[in-house]
Amino acid sequence: MVHGNICNCKDCGDYALIKDVEDPRLTKFDRPLPFFGCGIGWGVFLLGFLCPIIWYAAAAMHICKYYNRDPRERSGLTACSVMAVLCTVAVLIVLAVVFIK
Repeated sequence: MVHGNICNCKDCGDYALIKDVEDPRLTKFDRPLPFFGCGIGWGVFLLGFLCPIIWYAAAAMHICKYYNRDPRERSGLTACSVMAVLCTVAVLIVLAVVFIK
């Protein structure tokens, strides 16, 4: 299928083709993401504010390249990794202030 082709059949009219039955890769990401369409990464990001340990699990998924299954998950998992690092830095600063006195 060449992008931009127009189907000139009598049934369709002049509409651009979206799917191609010969190329199943085009429909690979048609399924909706879990967590109400946000994806695992963003769902875990939001749940991490209740229990920050979840961010570390998502960071492990990011390190193991879970996003290769579905590239739409990359941004959410990256956000969880950043929050895990920030949480670690905050805990280390608090521990340093408490124990250095």
